[in-house]
Amino acid sequence: MPSIAQLEKLLAADPKDPFVLYGLAQEHAKAKAFARAIEYYDLCLAADPAYCYAYFHKAKAQQAAGDDAGAAATLRAGLIAAKQAGDGKAMGEIGGYLDELT
Repeated sequence: MPSIAQLEKLLAADPKDPFVLYGLAQEHAKAKAFARAIEYYDLCLAADPAYCYAYFHKAKAQQAAGDDAGAAATLRAGLIAAKQAGDGKAMGEIGGYLDELT
């Protein structure tokens, strides 16, 4: 995965690229900068509401930040998005995580 600095350069070229926004979120989450990661997951989902795994990983960041209720709400929204996208694998993983969380 490219570094945060490299991803920020890519983002400057296309500020609404969901792949780059997701990558930035993942890198911030890896660095345990959960608030910043959540911001980028939100930007990713605003750019592409069907980016199903952004819901899953946003919930992970929210849970790591101590916001279990927010994580559960994110997972519920992710289930709706995965169902609308017809993404059975994402539905299974998001649903499984929601079951563990609640």
